[in-house]
Amino acid sequence: MSDDLIKAYNIIKRPILTEKTLLQKNLYNKLTFEVDPRANKIEIRKAVELIFKVDVIDVQTIKMKGKSKRVGRYWTKRPDWKKAVVTIKPGQKVELFEGV
Repeated sequence: MSDDLIKAYNIIKRPILTEKTLLQKNLYNKLTFEVDPRANKIEIRKAVELIFKVDVIDVQTIKMKGKSKRVGRYWTKRPDWKKAVVTIKPGQKVELFEGV
């Protein structure tokens, strides 16, 4: 594996597959990923183009707050994370999302 591909996989952590994100994929050609909180839009764009071999039109990022959870009598908090919604060129497909 090349160094660029390793860096790309460090930026893109995992796809987010929910009813809402699958609807966005089908209607608007938008893919949703959990990404490294330190990554910017340019790095996310290059990582998606390198990994999935698609043309990216737009990248939107959202910083998500971790939820508060109760464990016994103690309250704890899940870590904060970053989400990216990536719009790809119409007609292109990503094999990871197909068949879901």
